[in-house]
Parts: sequence; structure tokens; C-alpha cells
Amino acid sequence: MSDRIVQSRYFARFGELFVPMLTWLIITFPLWMSPFHPAIVAYFIIAFNLYFLYKAFTTAYYATKSYKLIMERSKISYQKKIRSMKGGAKIQHFIIVPNYKEPLYKIESTIDSFIANDYPYSTIFLVLAFEKRETEAVEKEVYLKNKYVGHFKDVLVAYHTLSPNEAPGKASNQTCAARMVDEYALKQGFSREDCIITICDADSHLPTNYFSYLSFEFLNDKMRLYHFYCAPVLLYNNFWQLPFFVRMQATLSSILRLAFLSQEDKLIQISTYSASLSLLQKVDFWDVDIIPEDWHIYFQAFFAFGEKVRTLPLYTIINGDAVYSGSNMKTLFNRYEQEKRWAWGVSDIAYAWKKMFTTPHVPFRHKLKKIAYLTETHLFWPTSFFVLTISASIPPLINPIFKKTVLGFILPQLSGIILTAASLMLILYAYLDIQLRKKVNVKTSTINVPFLIIQWYLLPVVSFVLSSLPALEAHTRLLLGKKITYKVTEKV
Repeated sequence: MSDRIVQSRYFARFGELFVPMLTWLIITFPLWMSPFHPAIVAYFIIAFNLYFLYKAFTTAYYATKSYKLIMERSKISYQKKIRSMKGGAKIQHFIIVPNYKEPLYKIESTIDSFIANDYPYSTIFLVLAFEKRETEAVEKEVYLKNKYVGHFKDVLVAYHTLSPNEAPGKASNQTCAARMVDEYALKQGFSREDCIITICDADSHLPTNYFSYLSFEFLNDKMRLYHFYCAPVLLYNNFWQLPFFVRMQATLSSILRLAFLSQEDKLIQISTYSASLSLLQKVDFWDVDIIPEDWHIYFQAFFAFGEKVRTLPLYTIINGDAVYSGSNMKTLFNRYEQEKRWAWGVSDIAYAWKKMFTTPHVPFRHKLKKIAYLTETHLFWPTSFFVLTISASIPPLINPIFKKTVLGFILPQLSGIILTAASLMLILYAYLDIQLRKKVNVKTSTINVPFLIIQWYLLPVVSFVLSSLPALEAHTRLLLGKKITYKVTEKV
């Protein structure tokens, strides 16, 4: 296919429209198909419910597997191991902390977690990535440099000036900071292959063994120049401050992230992660005109180097903040906006669609596999609530004749049985949630146990308001050509 066709406006627009259109087709399918072929609708709903049951079981299995591996790896002293490894002292760690109007105490708390690390070499550099448009940034720089300059090999500061072709957000900010790091590393005589960039959100606390563990995996990895590395970011830092509904969403997000960790063939990094400077420089760092940057940088690398690109798991825990804005309504609004921003990752499908036809060096089957996984993830997100909770009641309601058939009669009951079986996995999720919070010293007092049980009864409402609905809005905006703007998620 010629580049001119691929670059055409209509071709690119199809990549944007495909999944959002499919989303709306699935949601409305029972409404427009039930009058004519209700049996087809019934079989579709049953198949979707069975698929959800499968996803619930696999999530439970992989979450348990990940938890066991985290417990096993926590007993290993990576600090001692890397002391005896060739090349350990050569690795230079640069931690980029992108931030914009983050509370100073949040940034300090995050940096304190770096200082508490057990990494045995003094080759860690702190990189504060500010936005030029933040009026308080210079004051923060002076304070943070004075406080932490003696704890790192060096403290670097980048000020990103937003250009007309850039989208505000982490991607453009990180690219500015990483380019500065690249220049600094070359001036210092460092090899890009020996430099590891870690992107750390301003509210993420790295575990004590992070840099030792990362260095161990990096040195043992023959394909390290093509790999990303990540640990799950669990949202437990401010768990007991959260309103009821956001607390449950934080629990679900944490369990899902835990489950993805041990699915190594599907793992793609999110939020806080590491990669070699060499890899980032070869793909010209992050595209500056996009908003969701973590999966996007993975696909930038994948379409450049093919199947060599992978994300490798680090079986340890990064402890992050969930959305909390003080009042319940403000927190609810900001949590909704955060989910919408995450769901805007559906725009990566348009990027992957274009790259499918302009990267002949990557086998087509590999590209098709990646875009299918990307599509599945973003399609299930906004549609699942509607199909699982509402759809089974629509065919008998719209088509009374179908209600008199055996299939029409048993459809609601059968759907209920399947969903009940899937909901049994919530017992395991609740247990893992408590154990994980113990691991990061966020304990559960006896008085709060009933609330942890009761909260699961609100799961359908919370899933709709804080997951499916914002994802549906993101898809609809992309369908209508109305982009979203990056908004920093407030966490007080």
C-alpha cells in the first residue's frame, strides 16, 4: 500500500472510527436486532457473558500468581546479587519525575522513596521535569535541589515550553526532560546502553528494592536494549482517605494491574516504568502530540523493532495515590476525568492502524496480534457494563413472542447464573486486596471490615459511573472528532 494512501485523511480517519463505531454497535445491538432476530441477540449475550466469566477466572488466576511471585522475590537480596555482577557499577539510573502543579509534599514523599532504596552504587540521578507555564516551578526547583542535592549523583532540572504542535501532558514533558538527559549523558561520557531512564509519577513510591531489582534484570537480559521494565502501580497510598466509591475502584484497578503483571506475553507498562536511554533515543523519545503516553511509547518501539520489543515484569510493588480531591463530588468528577483520559488510549488504535501498512520490516501477523489485543482491551472497557447488566432483558421486552420460547425464557436466568459464578471471584479479589495492603503497610482495622464487604454491592453502579461511562465518552468524542485536553489529576 502506497504511503500516499496511508497518509490520506480518510484512511487515517477510518482508524479512529473503527473501534468507537464498533462500541456503539455492540451497545445498541440488542435494540435494533431483537425485533428481527432475537435468538442471535441471545446467543451473543450468552457468549459475551461466558467470555466475561473466562476473564474473571483468568484475572483471579494471574493475580494470585503475581502475588505469589511478589512474595517469593521479596526474599531475594538483589542488592547483594548485583555487587558481584559484571557491569553493575557502570549502570547510570536517571529518574524523571514529570510534574505540573503537584503539591510539594507529594513530590518530596516520592523522592524520599528513592533515597530509601537499597541500591549499592551512587549512580542515581534525579531529574525534575517541570512545565515552564507553572509559576511556582522555579520556587519548587530551588527548594528541592537544596534539600536533595546531596542524596543523588546529581539533580537535573528541565523546563518544558509547550510548542504549538505539542499536546500538554506527560509525553511532551518527558521528551523534553529525556532529551536533556541524553545530552547530559553524552557530555559525561556515559554510553546510552548503560543508562536506564525510569519514569516515575510524582505520587508514586518506589519500593526499597526497585533499582537493585531493575539492575539485576537489566544485566541478565540479553535483549535489554529493546525491553521496558515495570512493576504494578497499586493505588494504596491514600486508601483510607478515599470516598467509598473511589476506594472500590482503586481496589479493582490494583487487582487488574496485579493480574496483568504475570501475563508476560500481553504485559505493557503503565504510569511508572523503566527503559534504556538507547531504546528511547532510537524511537526519538515520546511522540509529543499525544496524551496517553505509556502504551504509545511501547507501540512506537514495537513498530520500529518488531517482536524484540517486550515489557518485562518486576515482581515488586509501586505504591501510588488514587484520585482524592477533598470533597466527594470533586473527587468523583476528577476520577471520572482520569478514567476518560486513560480510555483516550483508544486513539492508539488509529496510530497502530497507520503503522500496520508503513512498517514492512515487522511481520504482518505480529502487527495483527498487537492491534487485536489493543482493540479487545478498548472495546471491552465501555461495552461490558451494558451487555452484562441490561442486554439480557431487552430481547424478551422488545419481542414478546421471543419471550414465549425456551431461549427467551431462560436468557435472563442463564445470564444471572453466569454472572453469579463470575462474581465469586470477588472473594479472592477482596482477600488479595487486604494482603497487598499489608505488604505496603496500609492495614485494615476491624471497624472497616464491614465497609470492605458492603462496597462490593455497589460494584455495578461504580463500574458504570467510573469506568464504562467515561470510556464511552472518550470513544464518542473520538467518533465525533472532539479531542480531549490533558488535565492533571488532583490528589491532595
